[in-house]
Amino acid sequence: MSDFDVDLFVVGGGSGGVRAARIAAGHGARVMIAEEYRFGGTCVIRGCVPKKLLVYASHVQHELADAAGFGWTIPQASFDWPTLIANKDREIDRLESIYAANVEKSGAQTVKSRAVFEDPHTLRLATGETVRARYVLIATGGAPNHGTIIPGIEHVISSNEVFHLPELPKRILIQGGGYIALEFACIFAGLGCDVTVVYRGDNILRGFDEDVRAHVRAEMEKQGITILTGCTVTAVDKHGTEYTSHLSNGSSVGSDQVMFAIGRHPNVANLGLEKAGVAIDPVIGGIAVDGFSQTSVPHIYAIGDVTHRINLTPVAIREGHAFADTVFGNRPVQVDYNEIPTAVFSQPEVGTVGLTEAQARAAFTHVDIYKASFRPMKATLSGRDTRVLMKLVVDGNSNRVLGCHIVGDEAAELVQVIAIAVKMKATKADFDATMALHPTAAEELVTMRTPFARYVREAAE
Repeated sequence: MSDFDVDLFVVGGGSGGVRAARIAAGHGARVMIAEEYRFGGTCVIRGCVPKKLLVYASHVQHELADAAGFGWTIPQASFDWPTLIANKDREIDRLESIYAANVEKSGAQTVKSRAVFEDPHTLRLATGETVRARYVLIATGGAPNHGTIIPGIEHVISSNEVFHLPELPKRILIQGGGYIALEFACIFAGLGCDVTVVYRGDNILRGFDEDVRAHVRAEMEKQGITILTGCTVTAVDKHGTEYTSHLSNGSSVGSDQVMFAIGRHPNVANLGLEKAGVAIDPVIGGIAVDGFSQTSVPHIYAIGDVTHRINLTPVAIREGHAFADTVFGNRPVQVDYNEIPTAVFSQPEVGTVGLTEAQARAAFTHVDIYKASFRPMKATLSGRDTRVLMKLVVDGNSNRVLGCHIVGDEAAELVQVIAIAVKMKATKADFDATMALHPTAAEELVTMRTPFARYVREAAE
């Protein structure tokens, strides 16, 4: 008789954990997966999916404003925040039930409970029951990080609470300059709110291409969003139902809500990792893993945001699948982290894959930049003051396209397709040989013939 109750115990029912459980069960493993909150994890319950639904809602005001240029006369529209949230909640409920059902259909057992380590092979559930597992996969994700504790921090909401606000704030201050901060800044602005963004750096979207950063900021400011860089919130005072945020530059901002979106940290607290002997990476704060997602304990693995490698849902899913194939499918698989496409669902949208200009110039001796900034066709009649940015980063020696960066409508959809070409190591000549599809914005990607700039780095003596 086996000394183990299950072959695999998965801690965390998010996208990565669910994929691992399903694939492992498909390989014949006895699998149990525990989730203390709701199946689907951050992405489905309080992240990517509900956020994208709110993004769609915020676009409507722009479409209504643009309609006049195309001959439409539309009566004054009204918006109801509780209706949007209720409809969003129904869709999330539907998706959660699908996630749980698909796990059970695969043959894995689901448990709605927190699970913590008692020893390297034993997990204790909230009921007090213990489960012995041959292998354990940690997929507990991440959680919002408010940073340094400041006076009034108890008044600040995160991306968790923002989805459940009882009413739409007329004014909101958002601290942060990354994906989440900018996406919600544009959501609230699109719904008619007065939005102020506060960010400690010199410009938003740190880590993105410099042209993308400048373009997005200019477009957001055109929409009336106030962006204050080089400062932070040092204290928050509450006056009845209103708040005053005091900034490090000596100024203050009044609002009806204050939201911090300055980053997320791995969800490693109180899991009993010390009892299991699982090591934490001292630099990034996530669970330390190797290329196969194996921790310092050979039979314990970790995937997704809890490892703090690349915190994207499709990456966690790929890691979960690779783990299951490696351990239970007798097919060792390592995830390739190169050329991962990503998007920021701001307004305008950002889609990017591959190297930025700065990264390419640091790694290659010859770099060619192809860039176009233009008014989209739709704006010629709508009258909207907006521009699209398209940029290709090319290795001047091999002609290979190293990166593609787009800011504009449907940028994410475009970059998902372009990512295939970049992953296949397509050259600029391959792009040039592709027939343009007219009239589209994307045709610029195959019609840019003359480099905007060329950089040659001389070899060191």
